[in-house]
Amino acid sequence: MALLSFSRSFTLLSSPFHFFSPRSIRRRRSFVCSLSAATDVRSRSAVLWFKHDLRLDDHPALSAAETHRFVLPLYVFDRRILSRYSDDMLELLLFALEDLRKSLKEQGSNLMIRYGCAENVIKELVKEVKATDVFIEEEVEYEMRQLIGVVKKTLETSSSLDWNLDIVMWRTPFYDVKNLKELPASYNDFKKQKLLPTSPLFPVTLPVAETELDWGPLPTFSDLKEFIKEKLGKSKESWNLMKEMPAEVLLKENLSKSSGTIPKSLNDKSIEQRRLDKSVFVTRKGDVVGGGTNTLLNALAAYLRYLEGTARDDWQEVHERLRNAETREGASFTSLFGPALCLGIISRRRVHYEAIKYEKERNAGFLSPFGYSAASVAAAADAVCSMEWFWLLALKSQVSNEGLYSIRIWRWRGHLIQYTVVGLEGPAILLVHGFGAFLEHYRDNINAIAKHGNHVWGITVLGFGQSEKPNVVYTELLWAEMLRDFIIEVVGEPVHLVGNSIGGYFVSIVASLWPSLVKSVILMNTAGNVIPEFSSRRFPSERQTSAAARLGAQLLLFYLRLNIRNTLKNFYPTKTNRADDWLINEMLRASYDPGVTVVLESIFSFDLSIPLNYLLEGYEEKVLILQGMKDPLLDSKAKLAMLKEHCTGLAIRELDAGHCPHDEQPQKVNSIVCEWVVAVERKLTANSYS
Repeated sequence: MALLSFSRSFTLLSSPFHFFSPRSIRRRRSFVCSLSAATDVRSRSAVLWFKHDLRLDDHPALSAAETHRFVLPLYVFDRRILSRYSDDMLELLLFALEDLRKSLKEQGSNLMIRYGCAENVIKELVKEVKATDVFIEEEVEYEMRQLIGVVKKTLETSSSLDWNLDIVMWRTPFYDVKNLKELPASYNDFKKQKLLPTSPLFPVTLPVAETELDWGPLPTFSDLKEFIKEKLGKSKESWNLMKEMPAEVLLKENLSKSSGTIPKSLNDKSIEQRRLDKSVFVTRKGDVVGGGTNTLLNALAAYLRYLEGTARDDWQEVHERLRNAETREGASFTSLFGPALCLGIISRRRVHYEAIKYEKERNAGFLSPFGYSAASVAAAADAVCSMEWFWLLALKSQVSNEGLYSIRIWRWRGHLIQYTVVGLEGPAILLVHGFGAFLEHYRDNINAIAKHGNHVWGITVLGFGQSEKPNVVYTELLWAEMLRDFIIEVVGEPVHLVGNSIGGYFVSIVASLWPSLVKSVILMNTAGNVIPEFSSRRFPSERQTSAAARLGAQLLLFYLRLNIRNTLKNFYPTKTNRADDWLINEMLRASYDPGVTVVLESIFSFDLSIPLNYLLEGYEEKVLILQGMKDPLLDSKAKLAMLKEHCTGLAIRELDAGHCPHDEQPQKVNSIVCEWVVAVERKLTANSYS
């Protein structure tokens, strides 16, 4: 990673430009990621590809390109990017692009809009304007990194470009991290480095645009939806529709045996009315902040000043939404501002800068070592610091080869989720871990099962391992929705679901609510009860956190850190050596992540009232129970007896193991799982021909 300096001066704690290249290409065109101070950039022209950086404020690439002869700001409506967005995100995107184009026009530039594959669009524009530089923001998501790789390869191999072209990868550094590979694995160790957040950059003025270019129109929301659907098959479209109905609504419908009530969407007139009223809640649902950067900064100012009260209508609206979104202490910030941060309408370090500036205003220029004076300041500052930590962890996993498996990153509802995949073909199998674990808990299962001709996926669910731990209310339905979306967006085909402990309960919910996504279910020492003749119409009540839950989570965390070795050994009664230093250290590492106590609070609010015998209805001969009979957490014999009596068509295998049979007896479990998948696949094939 190279630190760059430019002739113009910036008021920064350190240089904001972190340019680097995964590889250097020396061909007819040179692909480099550093600019010499002696380079005459005034003779250069650039294409700046906007993706998740839809702002002029605090934009290092714009600052670097400011002195170029010509800069072409570009947004490409690429289905591979757009298909990842919910309807709310698409709405936010359109409002942000409208504001970005307006801001660029005010300084004599413009925003070019194109449709299609980004690699082809960028190649043609580079040729058209004779660009010498292409600026691309670094990404952590696997699919986005693959797309960037395609863009780079297309430019590299294009025979129509016969001049030197520099591809400049950039990011907005929150901390001045010199070497990602040396990033501490533990957040506790990272904090000891006492790195200060870098200062944000202010907007720059780009060169006047060349007016003869065709800048292209912005689409309407309905036109954009039609554009995305054009290449979708009917099955993919129907799967995407599943994501629109919350698990709670679907569960209520199923339990009541009647149609649920789905909130009606507001029409276009309602959206326009919001804009006329200058509301910052621009989407149909009206529950997240949107618009351009200045709108976001105004909403942030209102959010931070919640305790002061206000006579301003727009600020009062923010305060009202804050109260509605405060499902637990501090959760309102991520709920209201998270989507805009994901699109880069405002940067994380700008949020932190504004929060700290306001905190100093409240305290005569000082920051207390004992914490922030306003809960809103704490919510904003803590949220972006946490986001940055997990972003750094995710990026490190992409640029280094550490760990047992090759890690990929998926972004779910704005949060970074780790997963892995082994095997190129065969039946899809998704492995889901238990509470406090992570995908590597299947350390001796993933490769072994894949070698038998299976396509094996492992995921670290939200709140665990190195996946992000946002300030949200964690419920079994939230985790089930995450697994549903992972199958739809990433796996892309029905799966055999495997779950251990609470992960078994999650996959049971997925199987019950979205059966078209599931081929079979394998439960290993699963959580959940059996309730004979279950017919309750009691719905899970809205979850509320309490002071008692927060205290309980803190005490539980303290206890686990002190006793994790003995606790784990109890889970491995026949092979205590499997509770080794690696497993213990990984769990200890995660226990210091920001947000871990929020996750632990969920233990005190889990609702397992929907029994397994209800969730597994309709899965006769498609459910395999693997039970470690020496599980210290429950009476295995009694549970199996209840399952046999009240669930029809179950296959049950008893194992000489504790709570985690897949890790204690991996060879036996792998063999059983592979045999089971072969048998189920054979039946499914036979049924398809009958």
